[in-house]
Amino acid sequence: MRKSSLIKSLKGGAIWGFVVLELAFFSVAGEFLSLSDKAFMDYENMMLLLKQSAPIGIIAMGMTIVMVNGNIDLSVGATFAISAIVLLDSLTWPIFAGLGDWVIPVSWLLALAAGTVLGALNGVIVWKTGVDAFIVTLGSMLGFRGIVFMFNGENPTSHLNWTLVDFAEAEFLGLATATWFLLGVTLAIWFLMARTVHGRNAYAIGDNREAAVNAGIRVGPHMTINFAIIGFLAALSAVVFYSESGSVNPNDGQLYELWVITAVVLGGTKITGGAGSVIGTFGGVIAIQLLRKGLGHIGADTSTVNFVIGLILIAVLILDRQLNIKGKQELRV
Repeated sequence: MRKSSLIKSLKGGAIWGFVVLELAFFSVAGEFLSLSDKAFMDYENMMLLLKQSAPIGIIAMGMTIVMVNGNIDLSVGATFAISAIVLLDSLTWPIFAGLGDWVIPVSWLLALAAGTVLGALNGVIVWKTGVDAFIVTLGSMLGFRGIVFMFNGENPTSHLNWTLVDFAEAEFLGLATATWFLLGVTLAIWFLMARTVHGRNAYAIGDNREAAVNAGIRVGPHMTINFAIIGFLAALSAVVFYSESGSVNPNDGQLYELWVITAVVLGGTKITGGAGSVIGTFGGVIAIQLLRKGLGHIGADTSTVNFVIGLILIAVLILDRQLNIKGKQELRV
């Protein structure tokens, strides 16, 4: 039992050890290579890192619930793009012409509703058909991305509302608006998973779905709610990001699902479900963003960043498998 507890502790704290290691390495490497006048751990640099973590981080919190449940959602990048288009395009709809800046909350609600509906649609299909979520969301990823291209072809959808930009660029207590959204979502999902019946049921279903059904948990509706939550959070991520940028390209959000899944797995969530931590996922998001920013800081290009993160994901999955095997052996003893 002591060894089993040690394994759990190592899995829970490893991500933060990795974050500290990254900070130390890139700080020393940056000074040694002298490729930047600004120190890697500069305060402004770290605040910017938190802000840049928000789009992926907000979605990752929803992915944590879905993966703890024993599912996965590959359509989050396409949902992100559709929600962004709804946000920016609805700002110019003639029906809202007389609203002035009050069109902003209306457009926010429409974008959030679009993401929630798309997520719930995934959940209903998984529930009613019994098809694996990987297959269902792979199909919806392609379908949703097709809708994005059907809307405006290869052209971007753009509308810059300066009131919206001012809100998105504002700071409170030294933190950017996007950072506050990330922290708020992290706290809300932590509370949901750690302090509610819904959260406990998510772990139970991911650990043993048949046992959860026998215990009276309504697995289908539960999973649908979780898919709706991740759809909502993908839309919220788009609202936060595009309120400031004001322009969405049809390819925006591609590979987001892979970045998000990498962050969640790096944070300790089992790919097979039943175990995971919101705080661990937050650490995984920071670790991924530190890696991207740190490699750029020492002069690496995008392809190198993708290669390194791919290797890390493979290594983490292998390590996770080995730790799980050891944990099961301890339980047998």
